[in-house]
Amino acid sequence: MLARAPPLRFDLNQSKASFRSPPSQVVAVITDPLFYLLAIPAIIALGLGKGGFAGVGMISTPLLALTMPPLQAAAILLPIVLCQDVISVWSYRRRWSAWNLKVLLPGSVVGVGAAWLFAAYVPNAYVEIAVGVTGVCFALYNTFGRVPAQPRRPSVPAGMFWGSLAGFTSTIIQVGAPPYQVHILPQRLDKFTLIGTTIIFFALVNVMKLVPYFALGQFSPRTLATSAVLLPFAVATNFFGLWLARRTPTEPFYRITYLLMFLISLALIWQGASAIHAGVTAS
Repeated sequence: MLARAPPLRFDLNQSKASFRSPPSQVVAVITDPLFYLLAIPAIIALGLGKGGFAGVGMISTPLLALTMPPLQAAAILLPIVLCQDVISVWSYRRRWSAWNLKVLLPGSVVGVGAAWLFAAYVPNAYVEIAVGVTGVCFALYNTFGRVPAQPRRPSVPAGMFWGSLAGFTSTIIQVGAPPYQVHILPQRLDKFTLIGTTIIFFALVNVMKLVPYFALGQFSPRTLATSAVLLPFAVATNFFGLWLARRTPTEPFYRITYLLMFLISLALIWQGASAIHAGVTAS
């Protein structure tokens, strides 16, 4: 009455197979050392940016894009950014400009929607160059041009335009600061109101971006697991950014912001031109 050997062997193999997950279902993080070598400065930049130095975080996606497609890099960073947004928004919840958010946010909705619709058709390289040129011109104008001594508030249509452009470029290439800064910096808000408005605006834009990113299939178990690995370091650098921004005087803070805007805009122009050149050479 004992079971025969062949059925027993068959049942064991079947049992082992039932516990063996297909390779496609195994949740594994990225293990490439070069990725983490670039991810560390990228996360530090995000922490400084979310702490108040708007624009520093723009280098994060281009850094990771050296080892992977840009959209995948953005998908890894977005969950981290959303967690940092919670910390930063809470820290600056009482210091923000309601008028600016009312003007910028409707435009950003249009920009995020346009980026979703045209993500498959708009070459990132041309967007990078356009954003970079805008940022360079604005930084040079505010450094060497005749800037009005008194703060000036832009018109509502102008604010909606820059808000839409910030939403569009933030969704496409994760770089929304230059258009946003063209709108916000001439107003010469006090430092903490500027930081709070910037943090809240981009936190809401990041929430909007979840919809197109999910629709475009940019989130996967692998990218989310990698985000989870990087999250503790990101939170630590976020608190460091908050600490540093509160101890930087207002005038040096503005000078640093303009300098960072100029340098990062130059990097965007170079990156876009390099991509176009590579495409022409390949063809």
